[in-house]
Amino acid sequence: MFAVIKTGGKQYRVAAQDVITIERLAAEPGQTVSFDVLMVGEGEDVKVGAPTVDGASVTAEVVELTRGPKVIAFKKRRRQNSKRKRGHRQDLMTVRIVEIAGAGGAKAKASTKKKVETAKAEAKAEEPIKELPANPQAQDAPKPAAD
Repeated sequence: MFAVIKTGGKQYRVAAQDVITIERLAAEPGQTVSFDVLMVGEGEDVKVGAPTVDGASVTAEVVELTRGPKVIAFKKRRRQNSKRKRGHRQDLMTVRIVEIAGAGGAKAKASTKKKVETAKAEAKAEEPIKELPANPQAQDAPKPAAD
């Protein structure tokens, strides 16, 4: 299940257990926050809100508070001996999506994604390993003629 949320004037496509960086909200690490859901869906079943989907919610846990890279705003007026240099760092926060609740009451939690990943890892571990020849060039090279 996925959802499209809106926060900080931007839209993000998220799924359970995703970790995203958004603009800072009023929350501390370890707290949970919820977002406006613009669209929610799973496979072919997609619900689009106008502007939000009624009954849908996305819950996320705050992982850490960070700051973005420094952005330099430099203005210069030529031939006027006028310059202005200003720096800015945006306050950001990293969140982990814990749960997506659809409009019909369907929920996608983080644990379901982990089960799928472990099942894929087990299936990959059971595949037989192909044996490679000891010297692959020796089979392809022609043998010298005896005089």
